[in-house]
Amino acid sequence: MYSIRHSEKQDIEQIRQLYAEPSNYSATLQGPFPSIELWESRLGQAAPAGVMSLVAVQGEEILGQLGLHIEQNPRRKHAAHIGMAVKTTARRQGVADALMQAAIEIAEQWQAISRIELSVYTDNLAALALYEKHGFIKEGLCKNYAFRNGQFADVYIMARCKTT
Repeated sequence: MYSIRHSEKQDIEQIRQLYAEPSNYSATLQGPFPSIELWESRLGQAAPAGVMSLVAVQGEEILGQLGLHIEQNPRRKHAAHIGMAVKTTARRQGVADALMQAAIEIAEQWQAISRIELSVYTDNLAALALYEKHGFIKEGLCKNYAFRNGQFADVYIMARCKTT
């Protein structure tokens, strides 16, 4: 079984390895061969205001990571953006579901976030199903959004708005 917690400095190398998996950098805006310096700059210091990094761990092994970035503009402090990756060997075991549940709880119950946003490649059917399960709806289609695997790829912009 695994648990969810905030990432810690000693997790950085495993998080770097997670995003170095070809399926993860292909499904996110990360690039291949991420450096340890890049990930240390993101997670090695005290987190900047509004940035949280959650990990799913089994023993000492990182199975997945989710970043929650709360908007800092005063007119957008009710909104946050998320990005996530799960280790190839840990997929279809509820890791992404647990990370998503934890992020939604933190955002809506503890950070006064009423809108969570994300972007997802249109061909990432597993992610689309997960997000829709958690109440995210497609708000738009961005054509040629990112260059991936030698060609331009489309993404959906999705959001979950908390209803009171």
